[in-house]
Amino acid sequence: MSTERLSTLLARATQTLADAGVPTPDVDAELLAAHAFGTTRGALAAAAIRGDGAPADTAPFDGLVERRAAREPLQHLTGLAPFRHLELRVGPGVFVPRPETEIVAQLAIDALRATPDAEPIAVDLGTGSGAIALAMATEVPHARVHAAENSVDAFVWATENFAALAPQARIVFVDLASAFPELDGQVAVLVSNPPYVPDAAVPRDPEVRYWDPPSALYGGEDGLDVVRTLSHVGLRLLRPGGTLVIEHGEWQGAPIRGLLARDGWRATATHPDLTMRDRATTALRP
Repeated sequence: MSTERLSTLLARATQTLADAGVPTPDVDAELLAAHAFGTTRGALAAAAIRGDGAPADTAPFDGLVERRAAREPLQHLTGLAPFRHLELRVGPGVFVPRPETEIVAQLAIDALRATPDAEPIAVDLGTGSGAIALAMATEVPHARVHAAENSVDAFVWATENFAALAPQARIVFVDLASAFPELDGQVAVLVSNPPYVPDAAVPRDPEVRYWDPPSALYGGEDGLDVVRTLSHVGLRLLRPGGTLVIEHGEWQGAPIRGLLARDGWRATATHPDLTMRDRATTALRP
């Protein structure tokens, strides 16, 4: 039975996570406590400031802190990943959406909103948890959004998210190279966050290296194998003037612009995320 103050419990957890190298130990400790104790982060903070005592049974929280200190992703422990205005269900087997991908979704949303059609068509290839597709479907509700995923584990998570957040959107279990032939030449916006890490580049963060599925990370010797496929698929799916949006690593903008230009794409441009690192390249179908 716990007799310590809630603030002391949180401070101890924060120190444990800091010692383990967790980048945001105080935030993670608060989010894990809110999850374990069935409250909100705001209510938890208020209770700590008031000097309230910790709950009688802290074992569930202590267990979560121990797992986070072993660098299991926070989102796997809480079962939720925030993305823009959404909360997505995630867990083992699916790529955890990152804040930097929000700018990729914004580029796709802006292009979709600029389309004059009554029901513009958007496609997200390799949707993972469904983050980008669901952002489009909920923020541009008049659009017809289609998503493809070929990982069984990711498809299970995405299907749950689609059902909960945007049941009007469509998700299909299919390889992106052959997805949606019935939409050829009709799509206004095609977006993808493909695997783009070069095979020899091992991610630094244990949460990525050990927990994200390799099929969502590695994209061949130069990381651009799937991008090359997307270029060809985009020429098939998009209508003339349609927009292609591809997420990539911060040093890949120039080579991606080059390969797209060689394939005939127009108006290629690379865009930074909020940390001013190059994050996405857009192009228009000729």
